[in-house]
Amino acid sequence: MTTETTPLHGRICLVAGATRGAGRAIAVQLGTAGATVYVTGRTTREKLSEVGRATETIEETAELVTAAGGRGIAVPTDHLDPEQVRALVDRIDRDHGRLDVLVNDVWGGEHLLVFGKKTWENDLAGGLRMLELGVRTHAITSHLAIPLLIRNPGGLVVEVTDGTAAYNGTRFRENLYYDLTKNAPIRMAFGLAKELEEFGGTAVAVTPGWLRSEQMLAGFGVTEENWRDATAKVPDFAVSESPVYVGRAVAALAADPDRHRWTGRSLSSGELAKEYDFTDADGSRPDAWGFIVAGETGKPDVADYR
Repeated sequence: MTTETTPLHGRICLVAGATRGAGRAIAVQLGTAGATVYVTGRTTREKLSEVGRATETIEETAELVTAAGGRGIAVPTDHLDPEQVRALVDRIDRDHGRLDVLVNDVWGGEHLLVFGKKTWENDLAGGLRMLELGVRTHAITSHLAIPLLIRNPGGLVVEVTDGTAAYNGTRFRENLYYDLTKNAPIRMAFGLAKELEEFGGTAVAVTPGWLRSEQMLAGFGVTEENWRDATAKVPDFAVSESPVYVGRAVAALAADPDRHRWTGRSLSSGELAKEYDFTDADGSRPDAWGFIVAGETGKPDVADYR
């Protein structure tokens, strides 16, 4: 039964790429709002993906969704394989006959990312793999899942990326393959918004700020409990945010009956926090993109952006 605390009860969601980071948090927050959430990825308790982290699995994500109050269903899926994605969508159709929210969060290319080299100096295979992981997967999943989503009006597609249209559109992300990979979902959301219009659907791009993902925390040698210790070496890390923040952003969008006003837009977790009046897990409201832009011309105070 839909209530004020479970506005997504009865909604069927697919979070493609929910093993860890933003995808996991989005799935959990959709579950907190009462949704049934299919969570996909390549790392399971039996099999490891190329990311190489056995510490997060889709089964664990599904369990977290259920513990949060929703229903989590883990389906191992390589979103580069159309047949696997087709089987996933067929299963959702058989189980529920509908799909209300599609979150395209597939990525997993951090291990391929190299800064400080020109395009012709970078590894070509690694660069093309980034495009496969962050663009081709989104295109395949949209192609195969949206026909189920548009069966009922009001469907929502969320393209998760890194950076807003305003930021990425005027700045180079220091690696051409990464730049292309993270700009593509913004353009995909814009195009899908046009295509979904006649079906009453909405498509948006959403970016977190400086995300304290599991991999980011490990890179800084801290945990979510003591992450502030890393600011001793990197003071700007103080404006970072937990994955919960972008999870709450997507859940707020999904629960908003007037969400179509955002269609085609590029949105950030900080922007949506102000609109929907939610906070990060620690009660703060970071605006990492505002801080980053301000830092290009001055020395902003982190406290003004948290």
